[in-house]
Amino acid sequence: MLDEKKKKAILHRVDHTLLNPNAVTAQLNKVCAEALLYETATVCIMPAAVAYVKEKFPHLTVCTVVGFPFGYQTTAVKRFETADALQNGATEIDLVINRMDVKNGDFTAVTAEIAAIKEICGDKILKVIVEVCDLTTEEKISLCQCVTAAKADYIKTSTGFGKGGATLEDVALFRKHIGKDVKIKAAGGLRTAAELEAFYDAGVERIGASCGVEVLK
Repeated sequence: MLDEKKKKAILHRVDHTLLNPNAVTAQLNKVCAEALLYETATVCIMPAAVAYVKEKFPHLTVCTVVGFPFGYQTTAVKRFETADALQNGATEIDLVINRMDVKNGDFTAVTAEIAAIKEICGDKILKVIVEVCDLTTEEKISLCQCVTAAKADYIKTSTGFGKGGATLEDVALFRKHIGKDVKIKAAGGLRTAAELEAFYDAGVERIGASCGVEVLK
């Protein structure tokens, strides 16, 4: 049974997430109000809602997604998405990589795209979503090197829209191969207090979850 102190500590690392394409404004308002009340790290919301949320909830830290959920937009489009999101009030960007480049073994292109997005982000936080369920171990290791070389702030396991999500094994693998300045965000399939606690105990600096407040409040 989690005590209140640890619940709060976990919630402080949660990106309280609403990326359901069928969500309505009432759900968005609820998630934002919960994020304020329970002091989550951010709300992670769809790009079209960023300006609305910053106006209605000006004290919230807003994260949004770029190239979501498949990552197959061009780099130019992703750069525009990033700039638009930041202009609308987001201060954290979760970027989906181009997995075709990964599968082609073109990690130079992957690194270049991440660096191009980080250039737009500047001192704002960039998290790089690699979708671990679609990767080999060798690809995961190479992507740790890409994220590090491109000077992104986080490597993130999953979109939450793939066939699998975060695993503790992947967190351990990332920890072994990322640079010292790169942090880890675990996301995808985390639905219980026990799962959130396990990833917190594994040392991830962020946890992406749509139900984190519900299971911990």
